[in-house]
Amino acid sequence: MKLDGFGIMVDDMAVMVRFYRDVLGFAIKEDENASNVFLEKDGTLFLLYRKTDFEKMAGRAFSYAKGINGHFEIALSVSNYAQVDKEFARITAMGAAAVMEPTTEPWGQRTCYIADPEGNLVEIGSFQAE
Repeated sequence: MKLDGFGIMVDDMAVMVRFYRDVLGFAIKEDENASNVFLEKDGTLFLLYRKTDFEKMAGRAFSYAKGINGHFEIALSVSNYAQVDKEFARITAMGAAAVMEPTTEPWGQRTCYIADPEGNLVEIGSFQAE
């Protein structure tokens, strides 16, 4: 099997599409009001599923985390440490919730975390100092 992409369940499709498209730069492949929206980033398919529509399709209800949650993370890399700081400042200025400010970890990665509008973690990091 080949990994084709991944998806997350969302409450407010329009808000989430605008965040991933306009703030994080994902390319949209669908109308932002569709039940399932296909986005793409660097050749990876990223799907947003409206919770209510998916539950109707599956014929069952699911439980979902509330608030900022740590069920998974979406990891984005940038070219160097300075870019981590720059992107963190830009994205939080655009309204993303700051979870962890840029920090250089003992393993050599400079990383930070923000949360998307529905509380999913997004990591931005680099292993390149220069």
